[in-house]
Amino acid sequence: MIGIWAEQALLPDGWAENVAVQVDDGVIASVTSGVPAPDGARRVGALLPAPVNLHSHAFQRAMAGMTEARGPDPRDSFWTWRRLMYRFLDHLTPDDVEAIAAYVQMQMLEAGYAAQVEFHYLHHAPGGGTYANLAEMSERIAAAAATTGIGLTLAPVLYRYGGCDGRALAGGQLRFGNDPDRYARLLDGAEAALAALPADARIAVAPHSLRAVGPEDLAWAATLRPDAPLHMHLAEQLAEVEEVTAHFGARPVEWLLAHAPVDPRWCLIHCTQMQPSETTALARSGAVAGLCPITESSLGDGIFDGVLWRGAGGRFGIGSDSNIRISLSEELRTLEYSQRLRDRSRAVLADPDRSTGRVLYEGAVSGGAQAAGRASGVIRPGALGDLVALDTQGEALQGLSGDRLLDTWIFAGDDRLVRDVWAAGRPLVQDGRHIHHDRITAGWKQVMARLRSL
Repeated sequence: MIGIWAEQALLPDGWAENVAVQVDDGVIASVTSGVPAPDGARRVGALLPAPVNLHSHAFQRAMAGMTEARGPDPRDSFWTWRRLMYRFLDHLTPDDVEAIAAYVQMQMLEAGYAAQVEFHYLHHAPGGGTYANLAEMSERIAAAAATTGIGLTLAPVLYRYGGCDGRALAGGQLRFGNDPDRYARLLDGAEAALAALPADARIAVAPHSLRAVGPEDLAWAATLRPDAPLHMHLAEQLAEVEEVTAHFGARPVEWLLAHAPVDPRWCLIHCTQMQPSETTALARSGAVAGLCPITESSLGDGIFDGVLWRGAGGRFGIGSDSNIRISLSEELRTLEYSQRLRDRSRAVLADPDRSTGRVLYEGAVSGGAQAAGRASGVIRPGALGDLVALDTQGEALQGLSGDRLLDTWIFAGDDRLVRDVWAAGRPLVQDGRHIHHDRITAGWKQVMARLRSL
């Protein structure tokens, strides 16, 4: 049993003061407002439900800062960045991937996330040969989660083709590729690896994109784990939209809604290239839009229409994708600022009764929990104890309360204001540092010393 007492807490019906929370075996057992601090309780300033980071490629964190020089192409783009990524990943070993993933998960926790969906497509050895254990790389992601304690939803990726025309994989893509039979076995191996983790770990299915799987593959993949989340990239880049349209005779969102049973189980990543009618129709399906504003800015993907999406009742969550930056507050801030730049307005996503920061935060925790298949995202009995406490004693948030406090953190502060984080009741971040910070960082430094010398 873990006891927490907060001066203020964001509950399902709004802000409350002097809140005692009891977590038993990873699940919130009781929430009581207006009470003094119980003996032995961890005292915090502001307590929030902690979100899920719903989209990550952990290994790409090791590339951060390496792709900002212009190459020989007249216009640098996502596609030139991708070629560099393929060359980089050829140097990664299973030991590297585990150390990098642990460092990424640690930074996510220190930023305020309690859980992660790892969209995991680095399956095989350089050149495409399989490891003796087909699920070796999935096991390494799970091993990293065992070290960090993060709540993990592992989404092994089905990746078959180099484009809509069914061309064979080549170069760096060879490390991703599986036919249906091998993918089914890999998924079984990944799920077996999760059995060693706490009970809140989950499996998800991830057909990569309409470019990388055929229609029959997508339909088949959806049947593999009918109760598990299903994640897929969709409509990220103009060239992708053009390729899908030329091959299928319809734009990506249009085709998917016509040919797949899209519902709340689905999480569609990016969706930065949608027409208004597509935005509205996809929002009404109940699927989660998996938004990665920092990466989408870095790669020049475009701007997701958050205003129209929310107006149609759409749900969204936040991910760090390429992990060039791991910052919860900055992801939320970047999402709102993209809307302001497009519309030349302010407080674009705010509601009349909820501030911008609160709309962003509550949307992210709710949508992220749905996308991860995780019973979290809210502070109430029966939910997982995924919680984050902010430091209200320093000058940044001192004297602030409610929505004003949340707005100040997101728009004027940073993740140094995160004090404590619990994942399913596991106390992993205390006073701003992960409990295994030094050991995990040492492993990261060792890997990076080698990679940077190449």
